[in-house]
Amino acid sequence: MADLHTSKEEQEPEQIPANEEPNPELNQPEMLDIAAEQQLGEPVAGTKPARAPAATFIFFTVLLDMLALGMIAPVLPRLIESFLNGDASAASKMLGLFGTTFAAMQFFFSPILGSLSDRYGRRPIVLLSNFGLGADYLMMAWAPALPWLFVGRVISGLTASSIPTAMAYMADVTPHEKRAAAFGMLSAAFGVGFVLGPAMGGLLGGVNPRLPFLVAACLSLVNGMYGTFVLPESLAKEHRNSFSWKRANPIGSLGLLARSKSLMLLSAVLIFGYLAQQSLMNVYVLYTGYRYHWSVQTIGISLGVVGVFTIIYSGFVVRPLTKKFGERFCILFGLLGGAVGYTCFGLSKTGMLFWFAIPFLNLMSLTWPSAQALMSKSASKSEQGHLQGAINGLRGAAGIVGPQIFTWIFAYSVGERAVVNLPGSPFYTAALMLLIAVPIGIIATRKVVAIPA
Repeated sequence: MADLHTSKEEQEPEQIPANEEPNPELNQPEMLDIAAEQQLGEPVAGTKPARAPAATFIFFTVLLDMLALGMIAPVLPRLIESFLNGDASAASKMLGLFGTTFAAMQFFFSPILGSLSDRYGRRPIVLLSNFGLGADYLMMAWAPALPWLFVGRVISGLTASSIPTAMAYMADVTPHEKRAAAFGMLSAAFGVGFVLGPAMGGLLGGVNPRLPFLVAACLSLVNGMYGTFVLPESLAKEHRNSFSWKRANPIGSLGLLARSKSLMLLSAVLIFGYLAQQSLMNVYVLYTGYRYHWSVQTIGISLGVVGVFTIIYSGFVVRPLTKKFGERFCILFGLLGGAVGYTCFGLSKTGMLFWFAIPFLNLMSLTWPSAQALMSKSASKSEQGHLQGAINGLRGAAGIVGPQIFTWIFAYSVGERAVVNLPGSPFYTAALMLLIAVPIGIIATRKVVAIPA
C-alpha cells in the first residue's frame, strides 16, 4: 500500500485546455449549501445564499428515495403473501420476481433518464421522479390485487432510476477535486435510508402493512413540491446534448464507458464491487440465521450497524482521505478492506466475530464515490447524466444476475445438497471478486484525463 501514497502525483489528471466559458451561475462551489461546505471545503468569496438549498435538496431527494425503499422492504413480503392466501412459498418466489424486475428497470432506464437529463436538464427529471414515486407508492398502498402491486414495483424501479440524475447534478455544481466528497455525501444518504427505512417500515407496518406506502408517498410528494420552489437548473442550455436512443439504450450506454481505457477499467472495478455487494443483499439473512441462529431483531440491528458505518465512511472519511492521499488510494484501500470483511464473514465461527468484520466490510464505502469522481472527470458537462446513468445501469445488471449467483452458491454449500459443506462460500466468492478488482483498479488509476469542469 505504500506506493499508493507516493504515486499520487502520477494520478494527477492531465488538464485539457478549456474551449468554452464556464457557467457563471451554476457551475461554481457556491451552489453547495452550508452543510455540504462543511464536507467539501470552505465557501468561496461572493457566495449566493439564495442558491444554497439546491445541494441540500439533492441530498434529501436521495435520502428520501432510499428511506422510502427501506420503509417498504419489511412489509412488501407480507403484503404479497396476503394476496396469495398466506402461501409463504409462492410469496417467496413472487418476491424474487419483484426484485429482479426492479433491478431490470434500473438497468434499462437509468441510461435513458441520464441521457434525458443531458438533453432537457437535471431539474425536470429529478422533480418528475419525486412526483412519480409519490403517485406510485399511493397506487401500491391502494393496490386491490397482486398485478397492481407488481405494476407499482415496475414504476418504482423506473422512477428510482433518477438517482444518476442526482449524481450528475452534484457533478455539475462541484469542482473536480471535491467530487469524491460530494458523491460520498450522497452515499451517506443511502446509508441513512438503509438504517432508518426498515426500522420505520417495521413500526408503521405493525399498525397496517399499507401504511409505510402511504408515508413513503407523502415524503416523495412533499419533497417534489419543495423542490419545485427551491431547485434551480444546474446544466446551462449551451452545455446540453442531443438525445439519441442509440446512446441511451443500456447496451449503447456502454459505449461511453468503453471510450477510454480508464473508464472501461473503472467500470470493471465497479461491476465486480456491485456483484460482491449482492452477496450481502441476498445471502446475509439466510447465512446469519443458518450459522448463528440469529433472530429477526438481531439481524435487523446488525444491518443497521452496516448502515451506520456506511454513513461514517461516506460522510466523514472520504473527504479527508481523498484530500490527503487521492482517489486512487481510497479506491484500492476500499477494495482491500471489503475483501478482508467478506473473508472474515465467511471465516467467523461465532456471531461475535462476525460483528467485528462489519467495519472492514464497509470500507467499500470509500471505493464507490472515489471511482465515480474519477470517472466524472473523463466526461464533459453535457455527458454527466449519460455517464451516471451508465454507471447505475451496471448496478442494475449486477442486481439481475447477482441474486442467482450467490443464492445458488449458498444452496450448494449447506445442507443435504451441499457439494462442499462451506457456509461462507458466498462471502469468499465476494472477497475474490474484490481481489480481482484490485489489480484492475491499479491499472485504471495510473492516469486519468480530465475534461474541464
